[in-house]
Amino acid sequence: MEPVEELRRQLEGEDLDPEQKVSLLNNGINKALNAAALQTDSSLSLTRVKSQLYLTGVLSHCILLLSLHPRRLRGNWSAAATLAQLTSSCCVGVEPGKRSETFHRLFLPSVMDGLLSLASQLLRREECVSLFRKVMDSVGWLLRAHTQLTTQVLSSVHYEQIQMCDDVSVSLLCVQMWIQTCTASRDFLSALSEDSVLLLLNEAVGQLAVSSDAAVGGASVRLILLMAGQQELRVHPLLCSFRGLDSLLDKDWRGRGFDQDVDQLIALMQSDTWSHSQASSERVQAACVIQAAWRSYRTRRRVKSLNRAVGTLQRRYRARRRQQQQQKEAQQWEEELKYQVCVRRQQARREFHQKQRKLLQLLPPDQVQTYLQECERRAAVVIQSFWRGFKERRRYNDTHRHTLRHAHTQRQATRTLQRAVRRFLQKQRAAKAPPLTPFWIGENGLTDSRRVELKRQVEEYISLHPSSRVTPEECQRLHEEVQLLVLSELQRGDGRRREEERMEALLAHTHTQLELLRDAPLLSIVTATDAESFLSPSGPIATRARDNHNAVLQASRLPWWRTLGETSDDDAFSPARLQELEAELEGLFVGGSVGVDRMNL
Repeated sequence: MEPVEELRRQLEGEDLDPEQKVSLLNNGINKALNAAALQTDSSLSLTRVKSQLYLTGVLSHCILLLSLHPRRLRGNWSAAATLAQLTSSCCVGVEPGKRSETFHRLFLPSVMDGLLSLASQLLRREECVSLFRKVMDSVGWLLRAHTQLTTQVLSSVHYEQIQMCDDVSVSLLCVQMWIQTCTASRDFLSALSEDSVLLLLNEAVGQLAVSSDAAVGGASVRLILLMAGQQELRVHPLLCSFRGLDSLLDKDWRGRGFDQDVDQLIALMQSDTWSHSQASSERVQAACVIQAAWRSYRTRRRVKSLNRAVGTLQRRYRARRRQQQQQKEAQQWEEELKYQVCVRRQQARREFHQKQRKLLQLLPPDQVQTYLQECERRAAVVIQSFWRGFKERRRYNDTHRHTLRHAHTQRQATRTLQRAVRRFLQKQRAAKAPPLTPFWIGENGLTDSRRVELKRQVEEYISLHPSSRVTPEECQRLHEEVQLLVLSELQRGDGRRREEERMEALLAHTHTQLELLRDAPLLSIVTATDAESFLSPSGPIATRARDNHNAVLQASRLPWWRTLGETSDDDAFSPARLQELEAELEGLFVGGSVGVDRMNL
């Protein structure tokens, strides 16, 4: 019973709103019932689970939720209908034990009242017709198991509201529910009191008197015949008290497709044993009064619903007109705003031209053309800068995309070639491998003399080829040597990788400098701002470059005999000299080696 106890603790321990409680109860009860249905152990049977749900008070929470006001449920009618179905199913087959009297006298009537209340609420909503049928099926299921609830259903205010519905399908559903209830149990009518049987007959006869639908009339006639067939001695006197029913059947319900049932019911009412003459005038008068009251009530209800419908229609029409008016005003405001923006732009443009004209008037005549040319030049500069920026961005994107695509293609080709080469080498090794010689142990026809000869050959081979096994100390020494060799190889690999990274950085730096030099403007039109872009932001680097430049210029002016005996250029760019420069310039990569001169930049 762990799911039931867990569900009870969640309901009592957590502060949940009605919608969350309905969802929790649906999931918890459904889980508990499914688990009990799959278990074969008697301690976890379906009956025990239902009893535990009642004894722990879980079903009481279901009744409280079904009886809530529609606003509290927030329109979650599907979950409420599912909860009603689960509650009705849990009330069938329960063993309340010591609380049996409370269960039948208080609990079951409250469950039935909650189901009928939910059904009457669903009936008022056109989109919940299927959910209404689901709840009414739950009511019929509960009635077939507990017949003592029939009187409560027939005298319930909620069921009376359901009967007053003008929908033919609702009336047919109610009549079919009673037919299924009477058919499911032969002892259903015998367990009812006289008042309950009379109320049930009143409902069937009332449908014959009010409704004009053939399906509803046929179902009502079948219900009366079914009741008369099960309890003829009780139903026949009550049926004959409805004076004028035979003439109503003969006048309004013939030729509707169930004439045989109509003839059988008329013959039953006109039998000699119970004739119409035995009905008293008081009952006839009472029936007329009831019918008149019923018809007047239905007329008043229709008029009231008509007024409500007209009010609803007018309210929706006015809301629609108001919404259209608001949309029209919003559109007018938007058009007005656009017009104001256009007008203000024109005014601003006109003011700018007037101001420009005044400025031109203030300038001397000989400077007007120069001023206009300067304006044109600035406009051209702005346009050219935007256009060049656009072209450069597009060229960079195209180049980057082409580079990525080319690199991807190369990687794919490399993988394909490596895969093919490995497969080829594997096939070659497999073809060159010597075939495995079969073991001599277990050969057919092996004799003792042959076994002695083979043993002698093995001993001779062992004596000629001693074992190559070494001691553990020798193995440890070989292992250490191998580790040292691997470490040295890794170090050499790291050195080569660092050298490659240095080369790649140098190439990238060189390419960047070449692109800057290629795109640089001519010296005749270069400005101070353009010249500063080619200078290094570092002071020490700029100073060292200037000194080297001056030294090269001075050396180029010296005679040839002054340069004899000086250090060659290769020594200037030796690895030791480059490391010294890097240390001096705080880790800045200088680059340059003998191998660099051989690269095509």
